[in-house]
Amino acid sequence: MLLAILAATLVMSLIVGVRYLIVSGAFAAATRVKHPGLYDGLTPQIRREIGWSLASAVIYGVPAGVVAWGWQNLGWTRIYTDLQSYPLWYAPVSVLLYLIAHDTWFYWTHRWMHTPRAFKLAHAVHHDSRPPTAWAAMAFHPIEAITGAVIIPLLVFLIPINIGCLGLVLAIMTVMGVTNHMGWEVFPRFMWNGPLGAWLITASHHQRHHDLYRGNYGLYFRFWDRLCGTDKGVGDFVKAHAQARVRRRRVGGGVAGAAGGGGNE
Repeated sequence: MLLAILAATLVMSLIVGVRYLIVSGAFAAATRVKHPGLYDGLTPQIRREIGWSLASAVIYGVPAGVVAWGWQNLGWTRIYTDLQSYPLWYAPVSVLLYLIAHDTWFYWTHRWMHTPRAFKLAHAVHHDSRPPTAWAAMAFHPIEAITGAVIIPLLVFLIPINIGCLGLVLAIMTVMGVTNHMGWEVFPRFMWNGPLGAWLITASHHQRHHDLYRGNYGLYFRFWDRLCGTDKGVGDFVKAHAQARVRRRRVGGGVAGAAGGGGNE
């Protein structure tokens, strides 16, 4: 039994890791086409993001593998395969319930991560990405990865969901995690700069969190940020990109000056 559980966790870790490489790689490639040069000078950062993200994939795979094994072999969880087990209207409702629950968990754990001790211990790893890229979605310290890895495995014991709907939740989680960090808006303007955007989180909203290091703690929805007074609005990508280029030039100039043995002190 132990070997079977270990095998399940290994398989799930591989799935999470490969999914990350494919999705982040696809959006990074789209960035090179849509915004050439946006990630110039960030190669060392991107390597670091990939390293932390693959380590996080292993952590995410452990509870997912244990729960998947228990579901298949012991009937754990409230995952169901027959759509007729519940009314058809419940399928989209279950997806929304999972997203709301996940968003709530993320908001409060993320806000806790910004307390001084937790930030220094763990969350600073994620904020080392300045600016974040499409590869930064899972670039977490192991402590932060654990907080993110447990929520969906816990929810499947509490809220019934069809296996296909669960796959949709995981797909939304993956896409939003990547696109929120990629440095530009992939979604239509009405999703982030209109009435709908007043409640949905996309890159413009999350980018401001990375700019300010505070506020905008949510994942999918702005509800908790608005309720708790932590909503800082949306960011300005043009300004953010210009500031990032200045920072990179300063770093590059400093390195070049040091290597040449001269330069302004």
